[in-house]
Amino acid sequence: MKTMSFIQAADDALAQAMAEDPNIVVFGEDIPLLRRDLLVRFGPKRVRATPISESAFLGAGVAAAMAGLRPVVEMYMVDFLGVCMDALLNHASKIEAFSGGKWTAPVVVRAPCGGGYGDGGQHEQSLWGMLAHIPGLTVIVPSTPADAGGLMLAALKHDGPVIILEHKLLSETWLEFLGSGARETVQFDIPAEGTKGEVPSKWEPIPIGEAALRRGGSDVTIISLGLSVHRALEAAKTLETERISAGVLDLRTVSPLDKTAICKEVKKTGRLLVVDEDYESFGLSGELSAIILEAGIACKYARVCTQTTIPYSRNLEDQVLPNVQRICTSVRQLMK
Repeated sequence: MKTMSFIQAADDALAQAMAEDPNIVVFGEDIPLLRRDLLVRFGPKRVRATPISESAFLGAGVAAAMAGLRPVVEMYMVDFLGVCMDALLNHASKIEAFSGGKWTAPVVVRAPCGGGYGDGGQHEQSLWGMLAHIPGLTVIVPSTPADAGGLMLAALKHDGPVIILEHKLLSETWLEFLGSGARETVQFDIPAEGTKGEVPSKWEPIPIGEAALRRGGSDVTIISLGLSVHRALEAAKTLETERISAGVLDLRTVSPLDKTAICKEVKKTGRLLVVDEDYESFGLSGELSAIILEAGIACKYARVCTQTTIPYSRNLEDQVLPNVQRICTSVRQLMK
């Protein structure tokens, strides 16, 4: 085993796949800089910069996928998918169903997501609930370097459109940028277990739609994904000192969901807390409660989510986004 950072792992798996498959190409804004190691290795025909027009280059990515390539299209932030949603909502996600399986669009979209550093509600959203709501889209949210690489490889082998959402506070590239200039005095609550970790010597795909139990527990089940998995694990350690046994289930993918693992863990404890950095209303947290109810499982339920537009002020932002304190408070309420 070796140690890599989160983005190193994702890029390393991508490089392995590019060496094996000449149809994989990468493009997006500033890509020759952001993926310079890939550019040096594979050249400018396969690692390309694009103009600042999300509609143009994501649309080109969908068309290229239909023509036989396997494009990896990079958004600067997931928020900017709002500019080019037509390519996903009305084209990539539906082409296989509309063509009776004759056409597919195996495009992978990489997009940084999430907040916790003071950039406001137009740059810090998660949006995986909105994306997973669209039939035909696969939505992946890794929380560790090993998962970032393994799920990247799985996405590149998938025959439909895949969105990979990478939390900025797990990315050393983003942390270096965010900590520069006027932000030098800003503190970021960064979980070390997420930004760096052990990875395999050769990448193998992690099955899409398979959750990972990060910590077993007998009193309450905390279900989360991405950065919030590490918040949940930290909260579980605090709760352990209060003789509360909290398990943590990492979804890893939002669409499809691992319903078997979800039901198994909640049935065991009878209590469910969903920790979701995405918006609370009409989102993942509600979908998980529906899965539990439809399975006939009785449980006490609570959720810690983003409930409103993310404020620009760091103090207000900390009150809106999920954090360890909010998680612990909710678990204590469930235990009453």
